[in-house]
Amino acid sequence: MFSKETYTSRRQTLKELVKDGLILLFGNNESPCNYPNNGYSPFRQDSSFLYYFGLQESGLIGVIDADSGEEWLLGDDVDVEDIVWYGSVPTIGSLAETVGVSNSARRDHIAKLVDEAKKQNRRIHFLPPYRHDIKIDIMDLVGIHPSQQAQAASLDLINAVVKMRSRKSEEEIEELERAAVIGYEMHTKAMRLIRPGRTEKFIAGQIDGTALSYGAHHSFPTIFSQHGEIMHGAPSMNSLESGRLVLCDCGGETINNYCSDNTRTMPVNGKYTQRQKEIYDIVDECHDLALEVSKPGVKYFDVHLAVCRRMTERLKELGLMKGDVDDAVEQGAHAMFLPHGLGHMMGMDVHDMEGLGQIHVGFDEETRPRLEQFGTNCLRMGRRLEEGFVITDEPGIYFIPALIDDWKAKGHCKDFINYDLLETYKDFGGIRIEDDILITENGCRFIGEKVIPYHTADVERYMAENAE
Repeated sequence: MFSKETYTSRRQTLKELVKDGLILLFGNNESPCNYPNNGYSPFRQDSSFLYYFGLQESGLIGVIDADSGEEWLLGDDVDVEDIVWYGSVPTIGSLAETVGVSNSARRDHIAKLVDEAKKQNRRIHFLPPYRHDIKIDIMDLVGIHPSQQAQAASLDLINAVVKMRSRKSEEEIEELERAAVIGYEMHTKAMRLIRPGRTEKFIAGQIDGTALSYGAHHSFPTIFSQHGEIMHGAPSMNSLESGRLVLCDCGGETINNYCSDNTRTMPVNGKYTQRQKEIYDIVDECHDLALEVSKPGVKYFDVHLAVCRRMTERLKELGLMKGDVDDAVEQGAHAMFLPHGLGHMMGMDVHDMEGLGQIHVGFDEETRPRLEQFGTNCLRMGRRLEEGFVITDEPGIYFIPALIDDWKAKGHCKDFINYDLLETYKDFGGIRIEDDILITENGCRFIGEKVIPYHTADVERYMAENAE
């Protein structure tokens, strides 16, 4: 947790931004895995609740009255039988005091507070819910069916939360630096363990164990696969094969729930082939180009397009693409190789605040995404960068057999793609390089003092010198 003053200041700013009405911030409840008393572990609190109340306990609700300034922490104290199993825990009243909240009560007090606000025709603000138990609570309180709650969520509250959480404070940056340490240990652990014959599952398990030993847990399910062309390839029981590439996308989460997110693509036998290096070096160059041009005032959509143009230029040199570079990017031909956006916000969520609606987090009225075009429709971040933003820089090149067959059959972008040569890359896989960057006063920098090796020579050297 941060200091009491951090949370009281955040809640005060939230009141000023929302202006009026009753703000409901639901913490998460325990979630059963396969029967009620066997919950998913470790427990993960809702990030927006954490941002304003800082408490990790389950079953809590924060209520903020933007008119009167009154604040409540609601939750149920444990009984003696609970203490037998879990030990003594703080009372709701003492938890409230810890974060500077004056009022506390049982969880069911929420109904009284909401009913009073409804009688006075006051606005009731809530964020888009993503858990079914919270959706049921909201339906009981305000009568909105779960299928309609995302649309009914308060836009004023969403915009206020996005405004506050987008720009990271110094103490948040320090926490993200701690997450970067975990990410470094996870990725270098993978590099030390990768060798032919070991299974994807084994190495992914070692990676996840590293996250658990250094922090709270991993920041998202680890992606570790020789099928790097699959964006979210889960680790399988397949053995690593010499001559292939393996893509590792993983991150750690600190005890205070700030995240890291990095990707590296490594040769199973420790040496890139010439063909692998040719493609890898393009991704490497695009990754570093984003570092060069990202700074306050620049639209990240423009950074994305600059990367797409550079990638197209280099793929033309290899003969995989052809024609005018600007026309190719305008027509979306590059999306054959890069079907996703350059990056996303980072913070307490690995895709920070994505649950609030990506259109509100990554874009504004100036930078609405072109949803009709393949590739651009997956862009998560396009707005103008500001000092204090933390975003990912993650270009990639993928050879997806089904996509190649589909576009080739349709003749899609045939003026820009050399399908005959592309056919010979169907067994290549995919390459992605990803790092977390902080937008500074005049540019950007890596989050993390130690940079996970990513240039080909550095990766090969690290794997050779540190094999386990």
